[in-house]
Order: sequence, then structure tokens, then C-alpha cells
Amino acid sequence: MKSKINNTISELIEQNIISQEVAHRITEYYQTKATSKSKPLFTIFGIFGGALVGLGLILILAHNWDAFSRSIKTLFAFFPLLSGQIISGYAILKKKSSAWKESSGTFLFFAIGAAIALVSQIYNIPSDLSGFLCIWIVLGLPLIYVLNSKAVAMLVIGFATYYACELGYAFNFTDKTPWLYLVMLLATIPFYLKELKRAKSANTTAIFNMLFPLSLIVTLGSFVNSNWSLGFLMYAMLFGVFYNLGKTSFFKELQLRQNSFVLLGSLGTVILFVILSFNDIWYEIQRKIIHLNSQEGVIVTVLFLIALALFIYSKRSSEKSKFNLFQYGFMLFAIVFIIGAEHAALATILSNLILLILGVFAVKIGADTFRFSVLNYGLLIISATIICRFFDTNMSFVLRGVLFVLVGLGFFLSNFIMLKKQKAKHIKTLN
Repeated sequence: MKSKINNTISELIEQNIISQEVAHRITEYYQTKATSKSKPLFTIFGIFGGALVGLGLILILAHNWDAFSRSIKTLFAFFPLLSGQIISGYAILKKKSSAWKESSGTFLFFAIGAAIALVSQIYNIPSDLSGFLCIWIVLGLPLIYVLNSKAVAMLVIGFATYYACELGYAFNFTDKTPWLYLVMLLATIPFYLKELKRAKSANTTAIFNMLFPLSLIVTLGSFVNSNWSLGFLMYAMLFGVFYNLGKTSFFKELQLRQNSFVLLGSLGTVILFVILSFNDIWYEIQRKIIHLNSQEGVIVTVLFLIALALFIYSKRSSEKSKFNLFQYGFMLFAIVFIIGAEHAALATILSNLILLILGVFAVKIGADTFRFSVLNYGLLIISATIICRFFDTNMSFVLRGVLFVLVGLGFFLSNFIMLKKQKAKHIKTLN
């Protein structure tokens, strides 16, 4: 590629199209561009290198661990920690590149965990896994801001999610609400906001846009105690928060692959409606007494108010705000849930009806904007609704087969028609 550019520049000079000075500037531009492209690669390899070195040292020490005395074991426990601090301090004082800071931060983060685990094992300090993870995360959190490390921020989010699952999902029969998880997550928010302001469209920022909602989706169930039926409402409100946050003026300009709030909010709402499109689920919910003054009820209220505030803000911030049914998803779910607490059959009908309307609405958006992904997403919603009815209705196999054929034809024809319209529009634009 470089030789091709050089040959082109030489040809332009020979033909007197550009001067030597302009050629020199063009060469410098491409050299700078190539250097800037290589930096992320160095950073990624640095992060992996730091992680592998840290884990490798732990494995080497573990193999010969029983042969060492207690004092030697203690020295080995703190050696990676001290080494990581020295490297990180060198990177800060010498103002090294981000690759240095990311790799040293990753190494130091794992060194902290190794030191805590080894000291606990050497001196027989009793602790459970959730307590160990909590101490590790709290000690590793400052590295995010000291080293300005994206890798450490991602590790903190990941391990905080693990901590919440370990403590809240009763894997070890503890079943406690992981409130500290929220504190850990909030501690990373200032760094995330700074990254959003600095480089909103960057790939690393897109990863954060995916990590935060995924972490909350995974851990929200750990905040459910006795009122499991309100768990559906909690998740519906959370998805409402995500979708309306993604539709604010700040995130709206991002591509769909970068705006995970819209993607996960929409997909989560649809999945919830699919689950509650079965009649048996509503009868189970009716058998469970719902207490809105419980922990789950408080969480539902808080999430509803946040989603409503974001909904109002997104509508007011856009001068020409088009009607978007997905933004109203959390409100519709709340209404259906209240009805379902008393009338299961009516709630089932409404859930199926809303699913079909959401599917048609997505198809319309896809057709209007010529986006095949949105069009097929809407068709998938309609198809899922139809397929789910095969399991709770007495249809003959012939009728089911006919419906499958019709759904398949619907996919084919809608994509074919939109492709023809897109080509016609392109030809019209060229003319």
C-alpha cells in the first residue's frame, strides 16, 4: 500500500500536477496516519501482554508453592504488586503512551488480586469469594483514574458483575442483595462520561456502551427477593431506561452497532413481551401476591421515573421527534402487567397484539429508511409471535406448515421489494 502511494506521488510530480513541497506534505500525512492506526494495536497487545505475564507468574509460583517457607511466600505474594506499582509509576512520571499505561494497569490489577488471594492463603485468613472480589475491586478502582486506563475500567465492570452474581444469585446459599455493586458501577461513571465527551464514536466507547447495559441486565435479577413476578416489571422498566437513553440527542446520532442502549432496550422489551405472550405465565403471576411496597416495588418505581424522565427529555430535545412505539414500550408493559394481575386472558391477548404492532412498526421503519436490518428485525418479531402460538394452540400440522410457508414468503417478498425500491431510488439519484 505504501509503495503504491509513493508511486502515485512520483507520477504526479513527473506530470507537474503537484510540487515537491505538496508531495512532502502528502507523504508526511500518510506516515502520521499509519502511525496513529498502529497505536490501538500496540495498546491491545500491551493489555494482553500485561494480563498474560501476571497470570503466568501466578501459575509458576503455584507449581512450586509448597516448597517455599512462609516468609518467601509472603515475598512472592507482594513481588508482582510492587513490580506493577513501579512500572505504573514509571509510565506516569515519564508520560509514556497509552499502551504503557493500559498494559501496566492491567498487570497491576491482576497483581492486586493475586496478592490478596496469596496473603489470605498463607495466613489462613477466612473469606468467601464475594468478599475477596469486593476488596479486589475497591483496591483496583483508583487505577482507572490514576492511569486513565480503559482496560482497568472494563475489568472493574466485569468483576463487579461477577461479584453481584456471586452474592445475589445464591450460588453459595448466601442470597444477599449486592448493593455495593451499584456503588462500584457508579464509581466508573465519571471515567465513562469523560470518554463519551472525548471520543463518542470510538470503538472503545462503543464497548463501554455495551458493557454497562449488559452488566445491569445480568445483575438486575440479583435484586429480586420474594416478589419474583415484579422481576418482569423491573426488567421492562430497565429496558425502557436503555431505549430512551439511546434515543436522546447525545446518542441518537450514533450508528446502531455503537448505540447498544437502543439495541438492547428494544430487544429486551420484545423478549419480555414474547415470554408474557403465553397464558400460563399470567396465571402464575396471578397466584403470586404482588407487594409494591417491597424492595422490588421500590426498584420498579425508581426505574420507571428514570425512564419517564429520559422519555420526556428525548422528546423535548428533538425538534421534529417522530412517533416511536418502542419508546412507549415500558409504559405499555406496565399497563398490561397491571391488567394481567387480575385478568390473565386479557393480558395474554394484549401482549400478542402489542408484539404484532411492534413488529409492523419495525417493518415500517425499515422500509421507510431502507434499512434491511430493521426490516428483518420487525419480520422476526412477527414470526416469533406466530411461532410461539404453535405451542399453546391446537393447530393442525397442515395449518402450521402453511403459516411457516407464508412467513418465509413474507421475509423473501419484503426484502425483494425493498431492494428494488432501493435500486430505483439509487438510479433516480444518479440521473
